[in-house]
Amino acid sequence: MAGRNHTYHEQIATGYTLQLRNMLAELPSYAKDYFRAVEAKTSAKTRISYAYDLQVFLRFLIERNPALSEKDMRDISLADIDLLTAIDIEEYQEYLKYYVTEGTGQKNGASSIARKMSSLRSFLDYFYKKELLTRNVAMQVDMPKLHEKAIIHLEPDEVAIFLDSLETYENSLSGKKKDFFLKTKVRDIAIVTLFLGTGIRVSECVGLDLTDVNFRENSIRVIRKGGNEAVLYFGEEVEKALLDYIEGPRAQIAPQALAGEENALFFSLQKKRISVHAVEDLVSKYARAFVPQKKITPHKLRSTFGTSLYQETEDIYLVADVLGHSDVGTTRKHYAAIKDQNRRKAAKAVKLREN
Repeated sequence: MAGRNHTYHEQIATGYTLQLRNMLAELPSYAKDYFRAVEAKTSAKTRISYAYDLQVFLRFLIERNPALSEKDMRDISLADIDLLTAIDIEEYQEYLKYYVTEGTGQKNGASSIARKMSSLRSFLDYFYKKELLTRNVAMQVDMPKLHEKAIIHLEPDEVAIFLDSLETYENSLSGKKKDFFLKTKVRDIAIVTLFLGTGIRVSECVGLDLTDVNFRENSIRVIRKGGNEAVLYFGEEVEKALLDYIEGPRAQIAPQALAGEENALFFSLQKKRISVHAVEDLVSKYARAFVPQKKITPHKLRSTFGTSLYQETEDIYLVADVLGHSDVGTTRKHYAAIKDQNRRKAAKAVKLREN
């Protein structure tokens, strides 16, 4: 059972590893020491983000620092970096708001800038602790101020509207659009219901194999970030949606699936494992049709589950565990406001005088 699912995730990890290797070839040789050091506590995808952020920083130095303008990215030394000042890093933050790479403009908001600054701090801190830098100059610059964003999720009535509308969507369609929807309807209902009923990540969803579904316990086995396994449990609505799909459309597709894809849970119309992009597209398409007032993505469906679970249990540790958050602080930061909302409802419910 474990073998096939691991094979899929190992293939993804191998792709990331090769991508990171290509990126490191463009970076200074000492960068490899840092990425080797953080490998045990980061995912391959995260390390690719770090490498990209480092490329952006080094490209900034070449473009904006006259002393380094003639250097190749690979030739920028730790001694060069040790000469930087806090003003240089402040200019880098300003640069991050908008820059051009490979002919394409890149615009970053406060959260993206903060992430890139965090990557830089981590990178420089490694060499500072190794005494290869005299200081971590990035620590001398304040991080961008981030504003708390409200969690975008579906309210209970909107969940009902979403699922009811999805079940009867063909009634509002005609021609090719109707034919296409009917081909994917049962699968799409299963995917959306799974998101809403378990809080699964989109990457975990597409990585599911048929053998990961256990109807005796009504559970699914997922591979979390970092490769850890977890078992998530589901209720009757998810059970029905999965059975309808597995015993219906999937049973017809599986014998014709592409080699190596036979055990995938969710198939595309091309008879191969559905992609993350395809799942994101189908959720966005239905959201625009059913709840146009909100921009709903698979992650927002995950937030809907997390919000509902916290409202029912007020157990932040349970929510963190089920959602697969490695740091409960992340969960608390996102869902603590819900408790305050409930308290506000309680205040309104108590009437001191009847009008």
